[in-house]
Amino acid sequence: MPSDIRLAFAHPSERSVATAGDTPHDRISVRDHVVEVDIGAFQAERGQKQRVRFNVVVEVIPFIGTLDDDVDRILSYDRVTEAISHELEAERLNLLETLAERIAERILLEPQALRAFVRVEKLDRGPGALGVEIVRSRRDVADQLGEIAEEMAQERPHARVVYLSNAAMVDPRLPSWLDQLEARRAPLILCVGRPDTEIPQTGHKMTQRRVDLLSIEQNAWCLAARDDRAKVVATRTELDWAMKNGQICVWAPSKIVLDATQGPQAKPRDSVALAAWFADELDACELLVIGEDLPEEARVPARALPPGPTLF
Repeated sequence: MPSDIRLAFAHPSERSVATAGDTPHDRISVRDHVVEVDIGAFQAERGQKQRVRFNVVVEVIPFIGTLDDDVDRILSYDRVTEAISHELEAERLNLLETLAERIAERILLEPQALRAFVRVEKLDRGPGALGVEIVRSRRDVADQLGEIAEEMAQERPHARVVYLSNAAMVDPRLPSWLDQLEARRAPLILCVGRPDTEIPQTGHKMTQRRVDLLSIEQNAWCLAARDDRAKVVATRTELDWAMKNGQICVWAPSKIVLDATQGPQAKPRDSVALAAWFADELDACELLVIGEDLPEEARVPARALPPGPTLF
C-alpha cells in the first residue's frame, strides 16, 4: 500500500513506467511548464490570473530505422507546448479537468502518440498545489479525434510564399519590402534561386540535383544575412513553428524536396517553378514573384510584382 500511495503522487513519467505492462514505449515529457491563466469556477478567480503548472508525458511509437538526427521524424516537444497554448487561448475554462482532457486529445492527434499523461495544477489557490491528472490513450478518444483533426486543419496558417530574384535580393529596398509583406497578416516564407556565380557541374543527374539544391541553400543564407528577421529553415517542423510564431523564413529546399513522396517535376535550376510547387505543398494563400516571370503552372493564386518602392 505505501508504494501504491507514493506512485499515486509520483511524476507522470513514473506512472507511465509503472503502467506500461510488458510492452514499454519510448516517452517524451514536458516538466514544470508554468503559465499564468485566468481559470476557475469561483467568482473570486474570474479576471485574476493565477499560475498553473503543466507536467505532460507522452508515450510514443518507437522510431524504426535510422533517425539521422532529424526533427521531422519525432514528436517534437513544441507539439506538446502548442497543445497547451492552444487550449488556453481557445476559451476561458472553469475546470482543470476540462483543460487536461482537451490537451490530451490534441496531443493524441499526433501519429506517433499512443498515451498521454497530463497533470495540471494550480499553484496560487492554497498552501500547496491543487490539481488533476488524467491518462488517455488513442483508443479512449477515438471518437473525438476526427472532429479535432478537422478543426486543426481549419486553424492551420496559410503562408504567403514570396520568390525573390537575385536582383531583388540585393536591392536596398528589401527591408522596406519585408515591412510591407509582414503587414499583410499572413506568415511569410521567402524563396530564392541559384546564385549568379558558376555552379559546379557533375555530369550526373542525381548528384547535379543535390548540387543545385545546395546552391539554392547557399543563396538562402546570403539572403538571411541581409535582414536579421529572416531565418533559414529546412524542415516542416521548423516551418510550422515559425508560421505560428510570426517568424520570417527563408526556405532551404534540400530536405523537403528530397523527402517528398511526390516531389516536384521542376528541376532546381527552374527555381520559380520549384517555389510554386512548395507553395502548393504548404497550401499557401498566395505566391508572389518579385523580379521574375510567373511559372507556367501554379496551383495557388500567383502574382508577379516588379521591384519598386511599394509592392502593393
